[in-house]
Amino acid sequence: MLFSGKALTVQMLDNGIAELNFDLQGESVNKFNRLTVSEFSQALDAIEAADGVKGVLLTSGKSVFIVGADITEFGDAFAAGPEGVAELMNKNNENISRLEELPVPSVVAINGYALGGGFEVCLGCDFRVMSDQAKVGLPEVKLGLIPGWGGTVRLPRLVGVDVAAEWIAAGKEQRPDAALTVHAVDAVVQADKLKESALKLLERAIGGELDYQSRREIKKSPIPLNDTEALMAFFTTKAFVGQQAGRNYPAPLAAVESIEQGYKLGRDEALKVEQQQFIKCAQTGAAKSLVGLFLNDQAISKVAKGWEKKADKQIERAAVLGAGIMGGGIAYQSAYKGVPIKMKDIDQKGIDLGLKEANKLLSKLVERGRMTPAKMGETLNRIEPTLSYDGFDNVDVVVEAVVENPKVKHAVLQEVEKVVSEDTVIASNTSTISIDFLAEPLSRPENFLGMHFFNPVHKMPLVEVIRGEKTSEKAIARVVAYANKMGKKAIVVRDCPGFLVNRVLFPYFAGFSMLVRDGADFQQIDKVMERWGWPMGPAYLMDVVGIDTGVHAEKVMAEGFPERMGKTFTAASDVMFEAGRYGQKNGKGFYNYEEDKKGKPKKVATEESYELLKPHVAERREFENDEIIERMMVPMATELARCLEEGIVDSPAEADMALIYGIGFPPFRGGIFAWLDSIGLDEFVKIADKYSDLGELYKPTERMREMAASGKTYYGDK
Repeated sequence: MLFSGKALTVQMLDNGIAELNFDLQGESVNKFNRLTVSEFSQALDAIEAADGVKGVLLTSGKSVFIVGADITEFGDAFAAGPEGVAELMNKNNENISRLEELPVPSVVAINGYALGGGFEVCLGCDFRVMSDQAKVGLPEVKLGLIPGWGGTVRLPRLVGVDVAAEWIAAGKEQRPDAALTVHAVDAVVQADKLKESALKLLERAIGGELDYQSRREIKKSPIPLNDTEALMAFFTTKAFVGQQAGRNYPAPLAAVESIEQGYKLGRDEALKVEQQQFIKCAQTGAAKSLVGLFLNDQAISKVAKGWEKKADKQIERAAVLGAGIMGGGIAYQSAYKGVPIKMKDIDQKGIDLGLKEANKLLSKLVERGRMTPAKMGETLNRIEPTLSYDGFDNVDVVVEAVVENPKVKHAVLQEVEKVVSEDTVIASNTSTISIDFLAEPLSRPENFLGMHFFNPVHKMPLVEVIRGEKTSEKAIARVVAYANKMGKKAIVVRDCPGFLVNRVLFPYFAGFSMLVRDGADFQQIDKVMERWGWPMGPAYLMDVVGIDTGVHAEKVMAEGFPERMGKTFTAASDVMFEAGRYGQKNGKGFYNYEEDKKGKPKKVATEESYELLKPHVAERREFENDEIIERMMVPMATELARCLEEGIVDSPAEADMALIYGIGFPPFRGGIFAWLDSIGLDEFVKIADKYSDLGELYKPTERMREMAASGKTYYGDK
């Protein structure tokens, strides 16, 4: 053994080959934390000092190769400013360059995910052999950053400027076939042949059959583009990337600029350019927010896994009641993730609709090459359509997804409780009706809770798991485990009108209604909020959700919180509802809808909406953008603070992630609590107080005022 550490080992194999193996003790994956970086340096010392080393093979002792840097170390480094960021990055940049300059050839065996710094170390090797089960990529832009260990330098020299810019700016994981096609890797082999194939390739390089030195020269030299070629390549790439990324995400464009500024330089000078761009990105609000989101995502996953560990049994069989679009979506997701599911309806038409939905989603996967027809057949076979309760005594979880009507739900829940085993957990996919109310006629309320999916089920990551007053820990654990199995982000919340997400969304809609009442143009509001970062403005969002659905939910919220959410005027949504304009579902809402070339609904502005609103609103006038943003966001923020203070949600991280995963709160802002921390609670209270005459929704809680006065933050006050 040439070197033995807690993250890396180096041992001599036959034929003078040194195997450099990454296997970080105490972790399920390999990552470049400070320990790994330090030991990488020591391992290179050992290889350089050893006699008889003819080649180096890089391997992983885990099922993945290396997932990248340890993101938990970013916070302190970034807070220390440019020097702190440079200090974090320098040592591993030096390591990868040393690896690249070893006096012997190097080959990496990529057995699993090689992402970010994990892929950058692969690029430092002379040859790359990839398992057919592996994936590679540089996803740093998803954290508001760019590659910082040579990704923008080595990748374009290997695959060309266009492909490198596309890979880095998109931040997507790349499959083996794509990596091989562009020559990012040299071979793709079956997983069980990986090490053997990598060794054979290394032996060919040692024997002089493969010229590794010329490959190194390419990676260390300027990119051979003349000025005209470079101008065309970077002009078009920057225009495309800038348009795709948008103004709130500077990292993708910074990555392209790093390639552009370094293409005429040798490796070492180009690495300095990359570091400057990395440092610039690391100081942005987007990077701080997106790194925070990554850590929050890990935190909520840890909580969900903790619940799963408490589950008394594996979730092996499920059932869904109601086979419409929602029921079909739930059935699809369950079957797609390997959990067989019964799909029951009282009508064959409902069954047909549910199966059609599942079939449509699976067919799209086949069309895109992400699933074989055989796998599609297997998945569909996991969905058992039925008009009866036969076999329901043998399921672990039942999800009720019938119409949002309390009487219907009560009847169905009582009915299903009689046919399932005493151990079966029953969950309601209600979006507004109290779980405690729905549990009233049940004889086993401890086995009942909410499991609120968001539409469309296959796209929306969030599942709210709603704990009723009598819900048992066992029921929560089993439903969270089922959500985990379905690939969803489960967040446990307590019962109240609207639960967490809808309770916070409707004050946002209330802010919109008051703005329109006071003379704001709903199109201007949409444009301002979309520029602020929302995927769609509030009027457009209401149309997509369904104005009839929104009006119903709004009544539930007003009954639950009359002091804040009751209203004394006719809201814009009420006007549209009374006029039969329900949004996309019937082609008319705040906007009219036409099919585009792909058959998708396209919104078109219409004077009809303005004419309907005229009798109910003040004369139209222009509002300052800041006033629109403040009047929209203050009610949402104050209501979320109440939810945290009341224990509806357990932590700021869970609250922020619920809104990002459930309704598309702008990720680059990090979530509402992260946004409040960024502007300062003292500043927020001043903003809110400007609008106190608008009602209780605009009044910060006493706790918020106390935190503002003492300079506390949501993420710092733990």
